[in-house]
Order: sequence, then C-alpha cells, then structure tokens
Amino acid sequence: MSRGSGDGTVGKALEVLEEVANFGRPVRFNDVLAQSRFPKPTLYRLIQTLTNQGMLDFDPERSTYAPGARLVRLAHAAWQQSSLAQVASPYLQELSEQTGETVHLAQLDSAQVLYLDKRNAKQPVEMYSQAGKVGPAYCTGVGKAMMAFLPDAEAEKVIGQQSFHIFTEHTLANVEALKEELAEIREHGYGFDREEHEPGIICVAMPILTERGRLIGAMSVTSTTDRTNLASLEKNVPLLKTAADAISREAQRWSFPDHQKQQATGL
Repeated sequence: MSRGSGDGTVGKALEVLEEVANFGRPVRFNDVLAQSRFPKPTLYRLIQTLTNQGMLDFDPERSTYAPGARLVRLAHAAWQQSSLAQVASPYLQELSEQTGETVHLAQLDSAQVLYLDKRNAKQPVEMYSQAGKVGPAYCTGVGKAMMAFLPDAEAEKVIGQQSFHIFTEHTLANVEALKEELAEIREHGYGFDREEHEPGIICVAMPILTERGRLIGAMSVTSTTDRTNLASLEKNVPLLKTAADAISREAQRWSFPDHQKQQATGL
C-alpha cells in the first residue's frame, strides 16, 4: 500500500504532491500520469486542487507543474521548528572540521532515510547523499544505525518495507543478513556502510537518542576507500558520540517534539 493510500482525499493529494516533487524539475501532467496509480480524472482533480491551494505552481507557457510557494513556506517553517538540522548545525560543522571528512545528518522517513544536512569534507567527494534527498535504509550507515534502535514492532515494520535491491557486491541481500547486522549495531552502539550503497563510499554511523532512548535521528562520518578504511573511520566513534549526545541534549532543550510529548504525558 502506498503511503497515504488509506487516508482518503488528503492522503491521495499528498501522494500526488510527493510524486511531483520527486521529479526534481517542472513536470507535465502526462509525466505524472505515467507513474501514478490514480486514473486520469482523479489525478487531474487532485492536481487542480493542489494548484488552487498554492501547493503546486502551474506554468501555462510550458504546461508544467512544480512545488508551489505555499509548500515552500510550509517546508521552511517545518525545517525551522521541528527538524534536527536546526539544532545540529554547529555540531555537524565542528565534527566535519575535526575529522576532515563528510558528515551526514538523517532521520527516518517512513522506511527510508531522509538526509537533513551534509557537511562536505576538506576534499569533497561526489556521492548520492544531499540534504533533502531520500535513500534506502538497509544499505546506508545512518539507515542501519536508526533501524537498530527502533522499538521491536516498529523495527519489524520498517525492515519489512525494505526493497533489498543489490547496489554493489557488498549490499545486504535479505532480511536475515540485515537483522544480524542490526543486532551487532545495537551491541556496539554504532555501525558501518561497507560500500553497500555506492562503490568506494564507506562510513561509520551512530544513532541520536533522547535520554530515554527514543530514536530521533542519526549521523555519520563518511569517506572513500581511496582515502581511508573502516578501521580508521572507526577511530572517529568518540567524536561521533560526543556530537550525538550534544545534539540530543540541545534538541530536547529546544523542545523537540519528542520532548514535548514526554512533558505532556509526564513520562
């Protein structure tokens, strides 16, 4: 079932909005129709509603749709008010300067990884991850670090949604292999990407947890096999832990949603 498919008209509209945004460029109606699960009349109605509400913008000269100004305002407000990126920014910068490597900040978005921020190495390396992009969880360091610290029921759900597409010869190929590695990550408190998503790209990753152990994100130090190895990256674990703990404390002081929930429930 697609995300939002069980949430009526609102869920359908959000699904279409995400489809348009995922193109990464202005897109024609027929392009969306070609990949949408909705019939043409339904899709047209949803797109018109989103356009009327300012969530999509229509260019009459090119007959294309793109994310609208209202959506941009809402996204900016969400980023400012509830994203880890805001409070984590100085710690990411410090960690990147300390290690000289690329640093990522991520959260889980359903069963995928959403990259919230990225600080490039002193010598930047071309790689898939960019702030705002989503990627697979089962074959990325941050993804596995987060899955390892989910509550059991939620972890089973997220694991069950992984595609297990084979990107490289090192990609984990099935549920059993993933669960075995997640157990190791829980034991050690951190994990690795062993060229599982992109050839030559490796990282050490650590979850960001609240004082009560609730997962709120993850961060990683990433490099290449041309420049270093996993053993050398592992030496950055103490720096990662210091940064992750600092971000957790700052997020809770900043009334991150998880902290607000604890206050409301008295947990």
